[in-house]
Amino acid sequence: QVQLVESGGGLVQAGGSLRLFCTASENIFNFDAMGWYRQAPGEQRELVATISKGGNTVYADSVKDRFAVSRNNVRNTVYLQMDSLKPEDTAVYYCNARVLTATSWGQGTQVTVSS
Repeated sequence: QVQLVESGGGLVQAGGSLRLFCTASENIFNFDAMGWYRQAPGEQRELVATISKGGNTVYADSVKDRFAVSRNNVRNTVYLQMDSLKPEDTAVYYCNARVLTATSWGQGTQVTVSS
């Protein structure tokens, strides 16, 4: 199973920016998709953004025009650039990788946005 390690979370004021990193333990070139999900306390885990092998992206409506997902196949890393952060973006953010029918998750990184 692919190992995924997230980093880049932290505490930021509303309106600020953070960039999340997710590095895989193996070459991501042939991964069908990678992406980010988040889970706030008492809530279900939800999709934030995904990027396919071909570079197609999907975003949750709540983050469109504020977040951007990208991948670097040479560095085996997927990124999530988060701008104009809001308190409701506070959650644990999880990296996800999908290869055929197998799905892997990272351990999560906390993002806290203060008002």
